[in-house]
Amino acid sequence: MPNGPSVMALPGSGMSFEQFRQDDYLCQQYAAGQVGATPNQASADSQIGSAAVGTAVGAAAGAALGGGGGAAIGAGTGLMAGTIAGSGEARRAGYATQQNYDNAYVQCMYGKGHRVPVSGEFSYQSPAPSTAPTRVPPPPPGSPPPPPNR
Repeated sequence: MPNGPSVMALPGSGMSFEQFRQDDYLCQQYAAGQVGATPNQASADSQIGSAAVGTAVGAAAGAALGGGGGAAIGAGTGLMAGTIAGSGEARRAGYATQQNYDNAYVQCMYGKGHRVPVSGEFSYQSPAPSTAPTRVPPPPPGSPPPPPNR
């Protein structure tokens, strides 16, 4: 769960700093509600689930390969591998949660009239070239003839 926004917002034109702080607080509450997780919930669930699966798979593989002693070694190895996998998954989930939190926060602050970050990049797609031949209108009557093409 994010502790706060990872983007900067600035007070809107003509707004007091007190108004900005009040809106900032409200928008942080709004953003937290949008991501809907309690603190550390996603991280802990991911790590526990992966560690449990890793332990079970490691114990089964160890028992199949080396009997009772192999099961204990396999369980320990599986626990370590599952914990490492859970840690990576928790990091990915945390990043996505932070992005969603930041998006909700920026929308709220923008809606309240504050300055928020925007991308300086834009995409310009040129129109597809026309396959129709270009039609040149004839010159008006009485005008000199066009120069020859060379």
